Amino acid sequence: MVYYSYCKQKYLIKYKNMKKKILFIEDEFNLQTTLGEFLRKEGYEVVSALDGEAGLRMAKKEKPDLILLDLILPKKHGLDVLKELKDNEETKDIPVIIFTNLETANDVQKALELGANTYLVKANYSLDDIARKIRNQFEERK
Repeated sequence: MVYYSYCKQKYLIKYKNMKKKILFIEDEFNLQTTLGEFLRKEGYEVVSALDGEAGLRMAKKEKPDLILLDLILPKKHGLDVLKELKDNEETKDIPVIIFTNLETANDVQKALELGANTYLVKANYSLDDIARKIRNQFEERK
C-alpha cells in the first residue's frame, strides 16, 4: 500500500508538471539536448532556442511558464534578453532562472536587479538539482 501511494503520488506530481512549459535558451547544443530530455522525463514540456533573439521570439510566441536562460549567447546577450523580457507586458511575469558559467558577484547582482528569480552556475548543479530548483520555483508561485 505504501509503495502504491508513493507511485500514485509521484505520478500525480509528474502529471501536474506536464502542464508546465519551460523555454530553455542555451547555445550549447549538447547541454540543451541533455537537460531538455531530462526535464521532459520529469514531465515538463520543453521548447528551446539557440540564441538570444530566437529566445525572445519564442518567449512571446510560446508563453512558457518558466525560462531557463544562459547569459553568454549569440546574437543577444542573456542580460539583454532578460531586460527585454521584464520590460515587455506579455513576458514580464514569467519567472527566469539564469543558468550560466558566469559567476562573478557583478553578474549575479545585475541579473537579480533585472528581475531574475534564481541564478545558477552550471558547474555547481546536477540535473537533479536543476529539476529541484525548477520545482521550487513553480511551488513558490502557487
